[in-house]
Amino acid sequence: MVSWSRLFLLSLLVCYVELISGQIKYSTPEEGKVGAVIGNVAKDLGFDVSTLSNRRFRIVSGPQETLFVVNPSNGVLYTSRNIDREQICDRNVVCSLDLKIVVENPLEVHYVTVEITDANDHGPSFIETEKIIEIAETTLPGARFQLPGAQDPDVGIYSVQRYKLSQNDHFQLEIRDRGEDKIPFLVLQRHLDREQKTNHSLILTAMDGGTPSKSAHLNLTIKVLDINDNRPVFLKEVYSVILQENTALDKIIIKVQATDIDEGVNGDVEYDFGGNINSNLLQLFTLDKHTGEIRVKGQIDYEAARVYKLDVQASDKGQPPMTTDCRVIIKIEDVNDNKPEIEVTSIANMVPEDSKHGTVIALISVTDSDSGLNGKVLCRLTENLPFELKPSFKENMYSLITKETLDRESVSHYDISITATDCGEPPLSTLKTLSIQVSDVNDNIPEFSHSPLELYLTENNAPMGSIFSVTAYDKDINDNAALSYHVLRGQGGHNDMASFLNINSENGQISALKSFDFETLKTFQFQVAATDSGTPPLSKNVTVNVFILDQNDNAPVILYPLSSNGSAEGVEEIPRNVNAGHLVTKVRAYDADIGYNGWLLFSLQEVTDHSLFGLDRYTGQIRTLRSFTETDEAEHKLVILVKDNGNVSLSATATVIVELVEPKEAFAASDVKSAAKVEEDDNVTLYLMITLGAVSVFFLVSIIVLIAMQCSKSPDYTSKYLQETNYDGTLCHSIQYRSGDKRYMLVGPRMSIGSTIVPGSHANTLVLPDRRRASEEVRKPQF
Repeated sequence: MVSWSRLFLLSLLVCYVELISGQIKYSTPEEGKVGAVIGNVAKDLGFDVSTLSNRRFRIVSGPQETLFVVNPSNGVLYTSRNIDREQICDRNVVCSLDLKIVVENPLEVHYVTVEITDANDHGPSFIETEKIIEIAETTLPGARFQLPGAQDPDVGIYSVQRYKLSQNDHFQLEIRDRGEDKIPFLVLQRHLDREQKTNHSLILTAMDGGTPSKSAHLNLTIKVLDINDNRPVFLKEVYSVILQENTALDKIIIKVQATDIDEGVNGDVEYDFGGNINSNLLQLFTLDKHTGEIRVKGQIDYEAARVYKLDVQASDKGQPPMTTDCRVIIKIEDVNDNKPEIEVTSIANMVPEDSKHGTVIALISVTDSDSGLNGKVLCRLTENLPFELKPSFKENMYSLITKETLDRESVSHYDISITATDCGEPPLSTLKTLSIQVSDVNDNIPEFSHSPLELYLTENNAPMGSIFSVTAYDKDINDNAALSYHVLRGQGGHNDMASFLNINSENGQISALKSFDFETLKTFQFQVAATDSGTPPLSKNVTVNVFILDQNDNAPVILYPLSSNGSAEGVEEIPRNVNAGHLVTKVRAYDADIGYNGWLLFSLQEVTDHSLFGLDRYTGQIRTLRSFTETDEAEHKLVILVKDNGNVSLSATATVIVELVEPKEAFAASDVKSAAKVEEDDNVTLYLMITLGAVSVFFLVSIIVLIAMQCSKSPDYTSKYLQETNYDGTLCHSIQYRSGDKRYMLVGPRMSIGSTIVPGSHANTLVLPDRRRASEEVRKPQF
């Protein structure tokens, strides 16, 4: 089991090394000329230079981006300002910066490492220009005295490499390596004799490894003192301690201790920092000169420095004083005091709703200044959204991609909250919100509120006038929802009414190019298409069923009496001895309208004697009201007014001359007039047959058209609505037809009396209840 685990870890390590080795690495010296070319990134990455501008070839690496510039046209990487390695990387041996190169269409991310090589732009320097060292004359040869070390901000070979001591007879120079630092020591070679020479002047020279070498000088003055022949001794030459960052001020870190076997003032020891200690360390630590306690003075930050090295000197109070030294190494332990930082490189703030799964929306990089588990960051989305974070091969790099299909009509905007949490104790988190707008695509067909639509149009409409308006809606927005309307034209011909219609393409307002006549056309249909402005455009058709409503535009036509010259006038001879109720004649009339507009009423407009004759207002029958007397006149004139029941009634008049004859004369006259009567009846019959034939042909054509439109026809409606079995001479119409899920009946005047209809009926059109809805409540017509 252990061997398999090791093998798996080894495989991951090999993959990681292969990924890193694939990065491009350049180097450039510090303090180089601004604009110096570092390398051609596009060429080294294998890009076609001609496509760089269109693919937005650029650097997206944060603060490092300001140090370098890449030419988006040719891919050349060059410096944009002066580079100071010491300012960027302090004294780190390796100074490298990672640049993130992004190209689009398709999206690619590459990493380029630029190493800043050191230049010998700094020379060694001593904190002091002169150092006075007091040495007792009793000091034995071989005694060592630490000298101040020189400091050089450069690293490697350009740092301090060697020291040189001026020529003399009593001292020589010894160099000790303490880590990366070289510490010079002055070693006594021969006994000193204060009586021969009180002071010795020497020059300590520090040199770096540059070509030419740079150097610094320190003047050493050796004062020879008498007696105090024992120096303090530290318990340890090197002290080491671990200190957590953010430690409270004035906390004791460590206590150094040195002893001196001398007595009195020669054995009293005092402590102080070494002469070459960095001034910044004096802002962080203090040393008690009497106890040797080192305390915290300033804010300790692991991210600023991980190790501090302090040189401590112990000196007695003898004359001359004797000193010794030790080094205190303070290692800083990391505390989880830095929250993760999230950097978002947005690819597009607008995402089309038809984006494929896996479309990259943004690049996410996460950093944490802490180390170890405190710097290990886990990144996640805080909500269940149609997006997900896809990790990159490089740690703490993610791509925000789509994982589900987007629908702008459902959700048009997303606020994506990204949470980065480190693995410290307690863990620290950072929340970043990315706003994404879903852009519309033309994926919705226009819709009408109802289909089919019904239009009830009164005949004799004004040509070019508006008759109807259609409106559709589209769930999309902008051009994808901008609708235009047009009428679908048929194949032409007599039945194509669409050619007589015009529609406003912007608002769907429909106007008729002609006036429609109910007596010629009772119903027709056409289709309107609504088309959006998307790419490609989408459209939807709706059928409009048009029902022409009757107007009272036809006056009654007198069919009888009708004289030979065409006027409505006739003569009737009746015997004087007829009884009351005798049928004198019957006025027959016809109205081309239907419903109330074709319902005719008869009235006596003029009569010579109101007591003699009566007129049935519905049938037009003229009957005697009483028997005739000897005093009654022999001739009577009756003027009958025939009018319909339209809102504005139209009428016609007929004149009937009634002549009273003696019974014998009546029979004789009957024989004489029989021939003339036959001719007159033949003419009336001819006119009546022509009129009724024309009407019959017209209605036969209408019935055929309506039967073709209707879906079904129930015979039980005929029995329900055609209850008037005795036709009394008034002409009327009754036609049943279906449109959609409704049944209609065009009715005459007598038929509508006492009929039962349902809501939705009109003055001349009854809406019949469906057989499938027999239980639905019906109500009386409201004429």
